[in-house]
Amino acid sequence: MSDWVNVIAATALADGEHTVFEVDGTEIAVFNLGGEFYAIEDVCTHDGAEIASGELEGNEIICPRHGARFCIKTGAVKSPPAYEAVAIFPTRIENGMLQVRDARWD
Repeated sequence: MSDWVNVIAATALADGEHTVFEVDGTEIAVFNLGGEFYAIEDVCTHDGAEIASGELEGNEIICPRHGARFCIKTGAVKSPPAYEAVAIFPTRIENGMLQVRDARWD
């Protein structure tokens, strides 16, 4: 997916909320943090489980299985047992739609 893909109306996701979308076989969690949108792959790099159902603390998501923490803004690992960052995706708003793009393969 190297093109921008519509995922949700920008007004449909309130501050502090998130949702998960499947785009071209990749589960992507989209978060609204203070009116800014961030998108990460919905997978814990520790064991491959989904992480979007975990607790949100500030700009960090806590994996519900083993407690690894990831920065939603950068994908960086904030605490073990994970040691690899999660993939992040650029976001933008175009014609009222929140869009994501997977630039990993460009």
